[in-house]
Amino acid sequence: MSRPDIAVTGLGMLTPAGTDVESTWKGVCEGTPTAATATQLVGLPVDFCCSVPPFDAQEQLGRRTVHRLDRSAQLALMAAREALHDAALDPQTWDGTRVGVVIGSGMGASQTWEDQHRQLLDRGPHRVSPLLISMLGPSTPASEIALLCGALGPTLVTATACASGATALAVARDLLTTGQCDVVLAGGTEASNTPLIATGFAQLGALSTRRHDPATASRPFDQARDGFVLGEAAAVLILERARDAAARGRKPRALLAGCGSATDAHHPTAPHPEGRGLKQAIRAALADAALTPDDVKHVNAHGSSTRLNDTVEAEAISTVLPGGPFITSTKGALGHSLGATGAVEAALTVLSLQHSLIPPTANLDCPDPAFDLNLIVKAAAHEHVNAALSNSVGFGGHNVALAFRTP
Repeated sequence: MSRPDIAVTGLGMLTPAGTDVESTWKGVCEGTPTAATATQLVGLPVDFCCSVPPFDAQEQLGRRTVHRLDRSAQLALMAAREALHDAALDPQTWDGTRVGVVIGSGMGASQTWEDQHRQLLDRGPHRVSPLLISMLGPSTPASEIALLCGALGPTLVTATACASGATALAVARDLLTTGQCDVVLAGGTEASNTPLIATGFAQLGALSTRRHDPATASRPFDQARDGFVLGEAAAVLILERARDAAARGRKPRALLAGCGSATDAHHPTAPHPEGRGLKQAIRAALADAALTPDDVKHVNAHGSSTRLNDTVEAEAISTVLPGGPFITSTKGALGHSLGATGAVEAALTVLSLQHSLIPPTANLDCPDPAFDLNLIVKAAAHEHVNAALSNSVGFGGHNVALAFRTP
């Protein structure tokens, strides 16, 4: 039996480029970098990051909800609300037992961990919030989305480091193709622009140290790249079977045609030097989508701006996709939102297919001459694309490739 087509019918996003899909897409297509010095990081070895623009969380979600949730869960809720509206779905009219939620996160409730630990040390145990445990749970963003929309089906969390958001979409697709759900809200969230997390990545040598010019620090595939820039974001995609979307008169933005996952089993943080796992994931996604390498005309690369990742990914792409697809990394504009980034970049890949527009890689002033890639630089490229990939790579050797195509 052939697997049903899976449609993307709704998108919701909050990123450093904007607090909704429209503003994020505009900022990314303009190639506007968002990294800036952050008050909470002043005095640390790396004192800049990419932050979601200010918004009134209490107005959007209510004072009580904000009080009991970590910022990562707040971002996820707002993204889910936008996605539901975009998909024209009313939770009051659906069968909640057929609705699932899958949300990825790499770090969890980082801000709450650090804030509450500080309260314990500075002011004593009586100042620790009684809501602490429910705020910290890695399942909280997914369960809060389920509460929001009455989703009574599977509510799951994926944790594959910086591939978590992409893994969530792959799991969601399985829930739909196997008939366990009719609708799945899937994506990722992360809000870890915190002193401890920033220091940890800095100590690892993973972050850019361009303190003199933060806006130019994230420069994927550039010869002068020196590390990634920490970011925060949330993205939620509404997935449903294409035939079900058609039955309710909803045209898909794109189809999630295939997914591939593989593990390097090589090193706790470094990718396999030959990109073994990423190549395997890309080939698996192509096979799952019944696409050939020549069918893929665009890749939204993981492109983290680290020396090693970009080198390995460039080699993997040029080997598996020798036809020269258009390549971009939106981390030049948005930074690296860890567990959310796979979902954010999947959503941006959907928008590229829908609008026939590929965003540029911000700050890519001098492409590394070692890379045989067809990189989009300086300005967005108007290109009609029928099939595209979104790559995600995470510490621990996690690799996920998602294949999208036009309806």
